[in-house]
Amino acid sequence: MAHETQKAWNILFLCTGNSARSIMAEAICRKGWPRRLSAYSAGSHPKAEVNERALSLLRHLGHDTEGLRSKSWDEFAAADAPRMDFVITVCDDAAGEVCPAWPGQPMTAHWGMPDPAQATGTEAEIALAFDQAYGMLDRRIGILANLPIATLDSLRLKRALDDIGNGASQETMETAPTEHG
Repeated sequence: MAHETQKAWNILFLCTGNSARSIMAEAICRKGWPRRLSAYSAGSHPKAEVNERALSLLRHLGHDTEGLRSKSWDEFAAADAPRMDFVITVCDDAAGEVCPAWPGQPMTAHWGMPDPAQATGTEAEIALAFDQAYGMLDRRIGILANLPIATLDSLRLKRALDDIGNGASQETMETAPTEHG
């Protein structure tokens, strides 16, 4: 008996430098949700290299970091780029920037969070900032991956994406009313 295959949704995570948060989000999707989410990351002003602390954390957590690179969002606005279903900004700077016109008009959301690459203090405090950013992204992506995306109308899907960025939990979203009164 053949199993029906489910479409993987293309998702682009944006951040200004594309060196830490957006890279971690791409890696989380690739490891945890490869059949559900085809992930990419980019930046408006990409750094020359991916943040070494982000790569080290990803490797420590069992992620394949091969091929992760800091790249411009222009690559994903080109006519031959994969068509995105979702474009999510993960830093405050990228949310306020004028984004390219994305082919296919994907659903957009802002999941702002502190930049661990800007953390200061002891080695332990900086490592904690990276751990916290990873944990926040992992939770948010897990909630997104578990949404019944194909069955939600665009208004409900947009609301769900925004709720995830505002810190809603999976339980909150499952018990929230689906219609406005």
